[in-house]
Formats: sequence, C-alpha cells, structure tokens
Amino acid sequence: MTGRPPDREEGLPRVALLERRGRFLTAVPFFSRGRPITVAPGPGSAGRQRSRATPRPGDLVQLEHSPRGRKGSRGRGGVRILRGLGRPDVARDVLEALMVDRGLRREFDPAVAREARGARDNPPGSGARRDLRDLTTFTIDPTSARDFDDAISAERRSAGEIRVWVHIADVCAFVPEGSLTDREAHRRATSVYVPGAVEPMLPESLSNDACSLVPGHDRLAVTVEMDFQGAQVLRSAFYRSRIRSDARLDYDQVDAIFAGAAEADEPWATALGAAREVSAALGRHRRAAGALEVTSSEPEFRFDDDGHVAEVSVTAQTESHELIEHLMIAANEQVAGLLEDRGRGALFRVHERPDPARVERLLDQLASLEIPTPAAPERLAPSQATELVGEISRRVSEHVRRTGQGSRALTSLVLRSLKQAYYSPQNLGHAGLRSSRYCHFTSPIRRYPDIVCHRALLAAVAGEPEPRADRLEELGSWASAREREAMVIERDADDVARCFALQRELHGRGWREPFAGEVVGLVSAGAFVSFGVGYEGLLPVRRMRGDWWELNEQGTILHGAHTGGTVRLGDRVQVAVDRVQAHLGRVDLVPAEG
Repeated sequence: MTGRPPDREEGLPRVALLERRGRFLTAVPFFSRGRPITVAPGPGSAGRQRSRATPRPGDLVQLEHSPRGRKGSRGRGGVRILRGLGRPDVARDVLEALMVDRGLRREFDPAVAREARGARDNPPGSGARRDLRDLTTFTIDPTSARDFDDAISAERRSAGEIRVWVHIADVCAFVPEGSLTDREAHRRATSVYVPGAVEPMLPESLSNDACSLVPGHDRLAVTVEMDFQGAQVLRSAFYRSRIRSDARLDYDQVDAIFAGAAEADEPWATALGAAREVSAALGRHRRAAGALEVTSSEPEFRFDDDGHVAEVSVTAQTESHELIEHLMIAANEQVAGLLEDRGRGALFRVHERPDPARVERLLDQLASLEIPTPAAPERLAPSQATELVGEISRRVSEHVRRTGQGSRALTSLVLRSLKQAYYSPQNLGHAGLRSSRYCHFTSPIRRYPDIVCHRALLAAVAGEPEPRADRLEELGSWASAREREAMVIERDADDVARCFALQRELHGRGWREPFAGEVVGLVSAGAFVSFGVGYEGLLPVRRMRGDWWELNEQGTILHGAHTGGTVRLGDRVQVAVDRVQAHLGRVDLVPAEG
C-alpha cells in the first residue's frame, strides 16, 4: 500500500468555476486551462464535514464523474458537482479549493475519525511511565499554533551542569501500528500547513486534543533527558512519561523577555533561563563545527471573519526560534545515536555532502556579485566541499547583515548548491547540521517518520514491538516524496494568500503607485522582485524598455547589451504592479515611472 492520493481523473479538473450558459450549468477549470464542462447538479454534500449550501453560478465547485460517467460514457459526459467550495474572490475559499485541487482529502474517513476519538476517550493505562507532573514544563510555539507536540523542562545542577528534558507527545500510545489511524497517517505521511488551514496527518481528536501538550492538562509523553556541560551531553536517558505543562509561551513573548522588554514569571522563568544557556552553548558549538548558517523568514497571515486576508507580516528567525531548534536537534541526535548503537531499524534524516561541482559553481556565482568567499583548493573533495559550503554560508550571512541586502537571493544560491534531505533506513549523516547521526523524532503529530522513530526507540528501551524492517526503505521514499509535495503546496498557497493581500492593499493605495523592491531571482525572461510586505512578482525584460537584456552564465546578472546597464541579484529596484492573478499566485510587475 503506497497511500498515494487518488489520481486526477483523465480530463477532469478537480476544481472549477460554475457558470450558467443558457439552460446548462458549465464548469470552467479554475487552476488550469481547459474547455468548459457541462455538469449535472450533484447529490449535494449532505453529511460531509465541510458541506456548503447548494452551489450557484459564480461559485467554486469540486467535480467528480457521476456513476454513469465512469463506465461506458464518452467525452466529458456524466460529470457532476460533488460540493461547493465558496467564492473565487474570497482568499480562504480559494485556498480550500487549492488544497482540493492538489489531491488533499480535507477530511478523515468516518471509521478513522471514530477510532481516533475512541483512543482519545479511552487513553492507555499508565504502564511503565515516569510521573513528571511536578516538573516545571513549558511550550514555545508560534502564536497561531494549534497542536503542541514538544515541551521543555530545564534546571541547573551541581558543578555547572544543566539538565534538560525534551518531552514529545506519545502519539504511539494512541496510534498502534497497523490500526486504521496508523494506516491513514502513513498514507498522508505529513501535515500540510497553508495560510488559515491545515491538512492534518492525524484526526483533530488526537492532533489538537489528546496528543497536544496544552497547559494545565495531564499528557502522555516520551521524554529525552540530557545532562549538559556547556554543549556536551554527559548523559542521556529515554522513557515514557506523564507531564503537565505550566505555560504556553509564544516566540514573540519569549523574545520580549530575552530583550528585557517583558518579565518572565515563575515557575517557568528559571527553567527558561537555564534552557537559554544550553541553547547558546549549542549554537556556538554548531557554528564552530561548520554547520550551515542560513537566514530564513516565514509569512504569517491574518484573516477576517469573511475569509479575506486582513494582514500579512514576515516572521524572521529569532533567538526564541533558535532555542527550540537547538534543543530539538540535540534530542534528535541522542535518539539517532541510541538507535544506531543498538542496531534498531528506523528512518534517519539524511543530508548528503554537496557535490564539489555545485559548490564550485556557488563560488563562481558569488564572485560574479563581488561577494567575498573563502579560498578553495584546485581540486575539491566532497569532505572539503561540506566544510567550504558551511564557511560560505557564514560569509553570506555576514554580508547580508553588513549591507542589509541579498538575504533571500543569496540564501537561495547557497541552498541550491546543496542536496535535498531525505529519509532512509541507512544512516549517512546530516551534512547541513554537521551531525553524524540524526533522525526526526520531535514532531510525531505532523510527521510519520517521527512515529517510526518513536516505535524504534520504545522497542530499544521498553521492549515494545519494533517497526517492520522490510517496509523501511519504501517508507523512507514515500515519506520523502510526500514531504516534497507538501512543500510545493505550502509554497503555492503562500503565494496565493500574498496575492489576495496585495490586491487589498492596491485598492487602498492605487495600482500604479511604486514599491521599493529587491531582486531575489533572475531568469532569461526577467527578474523576480520581492517588494512590500513579502510580496513577489516577475519584472519581464520585455517591459524593461531601452535595451536588450541577456543573463550571464552564472545566472546572477542581467546585462544590457546596448547601454551596459546591469540588474543583479540583491539590487534594489522601484516597481509597480501591472497585474495580479491571485488564484494562481502570480504578480506581473513593470518598472516604476520616473
């Protein structure tokens, strides 16, 4: 069983815009080109979790072949409306339609949901489980988070040691291997997060309830206990536990505390300070070891009650993000080390060394932009390429901090020089983290490989059944493919939400008002420009009058053949919006007048 979503039926779009043409209802493909399809009203959506009123012309609809259209019919006959999806001018409805178009189910089979509710309402017995409810515990997550699969405890010990507990939701206690819920989680493999919505890997009764480490409630966890001396782990232990979180903190709140702009409350203030000290030591150690240093940011969207994008902002990586990241990495490394030492079958997170040729091209690209780079040997071995790309990432980060330009464009160049990480039963190390043994263990609510590692760990330390070793190779490939598909959906959904936010802003300020932008990508057809609050569009060379533009070999500079002008990655430019196709996530730009 691969668990792949059902294929799009040949010639039939999943999502269309409903129109009336004379006596007939027709459906026009919404996300792709295609001819109108004559449709019959469907059986309605009675009983469906996301049912809507009877669709009307102008609505978005989900299509399916009617029973008589599946066999024996010709052409596009026998197509009916499965359900209405809302309006094409409402961002939340278009995002829902996008998820449907990409094959996401948007609900669980009733039998799966019923089984999950049964597991929630009849939790497993305590068994061999340590009671840590008196231990000060807290979570740190985005403000908008709804599921909390990791929590932290920390306290100072004697001789300068700090003990850290990383508590992870014990999903396996509620999802036995081979159960209906487990098979559906395997099929989905990952949660998919789009602005204002999520396609969860687990039913909500587990993901947002029984397995979510919400404050003030007893929860079942798997705990990784680590004693730190600086960045060194002196001792680690692994066991099932029962915890109770004292506080639900968010990144903004913790950053304000770290900046001295807010007060931390007891009982968690002291624990937060100890965790911060360990995180700082781990950060220094990883930088010294040559781990990649890349700057990143994520868009955040706020919707109004009518489903329109009311606000968009950009969240950058901060110290509070790094605290959680460093402690989760440490826990993942400890679990991976134990699994390998004991020969347990699991899925490791593999990030292979970069190809020397791609690192050499990266050096050439940065040199074309006159960005300082480290010296490279004439013949670059794979081990040297790994060390070199880590140093390059630090030089790029320093350049961005010093100049205030090129964050997205230059980071993208660095990332494209690397191989893509994937899941495998073979431990080949994680080059980006400079970690010899690494797995994903800390997010079992939203990633299936983490559930596999939980089962392997509990088999090693508690004598529980091991994951089936004969499935691991196929499972690693499947989970890697589903992860890549989810990333594409999430990226495209962000683009759609940005476009709706941009349209709203343009109606207030005027379509031809200029924006200050920065070139974040180049192709022979033009320049991709980031502008405003995280918007992005294409400035075509055909709209850049007065010259003939050619892209250099490195893909970093457009040269004007006649004037000698240049458009370089990281350049600041003034642009205006020419056209927005919100449902496609596309923005066409023109040079700002004057």
